[in-house]
Amino acid sequence: MSLFQTLQDSPALSISLALLLGLVIGSFLNVVILRLPRMMENEWHLQAAELRGEEPPEQEAFNLIRPRSRCPSCGHLITALENIPVLSWLFLRGKCSACGTSISARYPLIELVSGLLSAAVVWRYGASASAAAALVLTYFLIVLTFIDYDTQLLPDDLTLPLLWLGLLLNLFGLFTPLRDAVIGAMAGYMVLWSVYWLFRLATGREGMGFGDFKLLAALGAWFGWQALPSIILLSSLVGAVVGIFLVVFRRHRREIPIPFGPYLAGAGLLTLHFGKPLAGLYGF
Repeated sequence: MSLFQTLQDSPALSISLALLLGLVIGSFLNVVILRLPRMMENEWHLQAAELRGEEPPEQEAFNLIRPRSRCPSCGHLITALENIPVLSWLFLRGKCSACGTSISARYPLIELVSGLLSAAVVWRYGASASAAAALVLTYFLIVLTFIDYDTQLLPDDLTLPLLWLGLLLNLFGLFTPLRDAVIGAMAGYMVLWSVYWLFRLATGREGMGFGDFKLLAALGAWFGWQALPSIILLSSLVGAVVGIFLVVFRRHRREIPIPFGPYLAGAGLLTLHFGKPLAGLYGF
């Protein structure tokens, strides 16, 4: 009996393995969330130097692999035993083993979220090609959520591959027919593009970033145009509630923008698991 067949015949085993896989990948997602914005910034500096006709400054190799993870306070290199998802943070009591500086609880939280969402995907789709694709989408959305929260950026390096991957998978009708996926990608972009320009013409200000257009286009490519109304409604409602809460209770100044990407990503995850019932509310 093949491993794939074993996983199909044993849902508990496949869900447990998905949980462990998600925890491990969550550790890597932390690296992507932390380093990708800085990698983009370094690239912008290099491009700016080239445009000015200057010699690009020498920089230490910095990517998703190098240099090794280290404590930002004392430079202590993180060992393999100190990098076990969730458990290492608990064992170290949330502090660096060398200098005692606090380690943000966000790192194990992202690992735990990645693990739980991975288990939920396999519980929903079983051991299948759809589950593998849904896991990739889930990890992309986790990274986009936290990068947008930190920097108010939705990198093209993530949104555009996600869009093309959705279209590629739906060549085989994995989540929706290709025709619906293509229309979904176009409509997803154009809807928010139109809202952006209407808001800008009415107020003279930018209401959202271009990355939001591309993320909604990517979700349209994955789930088809029928999913767009529920994605837009859910993300807008949650965004409005959170925005009002921040303004009223946290004294968040209205002129400071609130990233919309996390709400789009959250709506995308809900669509991944409950897409048909949500689309059914609109008769699609």
